[in-house]
Amino acid sequence: MQPDTLLHVANFSTLFVCMVLKFPQIFVLMRAKSSTGVSLNSLLLELVGFIVFVTYQTYYDYPPPTYLEYPILIAQDVILLLLILHYNGSLRQSLIYALVFVAGWRLLTVEKWIIDLAMSLCTFISAASKFAQLQCLWRSKDAGQVSALSWGMASYTCMARIYTTTVTTGDMQVLVRFIAMTLLNLWVLLTVLYYQRHSSGSKKED
Repeated sequence: MQPDTLLHVANFSTLFVCMVLKFPQIFVLMRAKSSTGVSLNSLLLELVGFIVFVTYQTYYDYPPPTYLEYPILIAQDVILLLLILHYNGSLRQSLIYALVFVAGWRLLTVEKWIIDLAMSLCTFISAASKFAQLQCLWRSKDAGQVSALSWGMASYTCMARIYTTTVTTGDMQVLVRFIAMTLLNLWVLLTVLYYQRHSSGSKKED
């Protein structure tokens, strides 16, 4: 396969997967009417990471196909956030979160050094979101309503972005972020699968 063709396949497959990436998690929450096992802190940190990343990409005029999925992911994360707040009985807090995120997004592009600093911290922010989810799983020892399919799709999109970043911008900060996110997404996925299997095995014994 030609490099250009492979690049297009990677870009468009990533975009397609991201269009539905959070749907399994959204449907699981709606069906269960519970957010058990899903970390609110993880979701908030992920939103921060997504907003910083897409702002950085647009600020430096990077090719849209390399980040087009992020506005879609942000929209899906907002839906997830509203569902979690709703099932936790704290939906009123959504207005506070909205104001903080909008203000933070506007602040990012005030000065070049701010967006550069935010991007240098983006990997740590995104990594913290994965560790928050892992901590939630370790503490409860139950995958609860966590969707393994969503985490599996997230792992694929990060792997695809390692390739697209390498052959397009070559930005080392972005590349390091995607490598770290791939490893952490796979870690969460394996942890979810472990607890789901353990839970199903316990039910069979009962």
